[in-house]
Amino acid sequence: MQQIEPISSLQQQEVITLTRHHIQMASDHFQRSFALIPVQFNLSGRMAGMYKVVRTQRVIRYNPYIFAKYYADNIAVTVPHEVAHYVADVIHGIHRIKPHGREWQSVMQLFGVEPRVTCDYDLTGIPVRSEHRFDYRCNCRRYTMTTRRHNMIRRGQRRYQCPACKSIIQVI
Repeated sequence: MQQIEPISSLQQQEVITLTRHHIQMASDHFQRSFALIPVQFNLSGRMAGMYKVVRTQRVIRYNPYIFAKYYADNIAVTVPHEVAHYVADVIHGIHRIKPHGREWQSVMQLFGVEPRVTCDYDLTGIPVRSEHRFDYRCNCRRYTMTTRRHNMIRRGQRRYQCPACKSIIQVI
């Protein structure tokens, strides 16, 4: 299996320029100024892009490996998708709207892009995280828990109950 190389610095600059172009399109349309936010190429895993707000800092992150393998599609869809999240957040407030609700959809339509929510890419050759699973059981069946749930149970922060037999689910 051939390992995909991340997009080049020239391609990164093209993506940044296109991101800024979409932000400017929104500024022109809504007759208000949207700040140019940081664009990073440090997203890993199965997602092509992500709009994120940490405290007061907004950022758009892209996966350089998925962009490398599907550059044209990501230029056409992922860039406007993430900018639409940013614009909808600034206008309406990120906690007041659904992530892919009508506010986000209207911005996607402004950009002339079908408001698709997910993409279905073949990730062969792209480094992706794999999450370890932990075996649990109750009185009547077996379960597998993610690392996050396993750690919450281990720290005593969470308990899970089987919906069928009502017993507490415990590690094997």
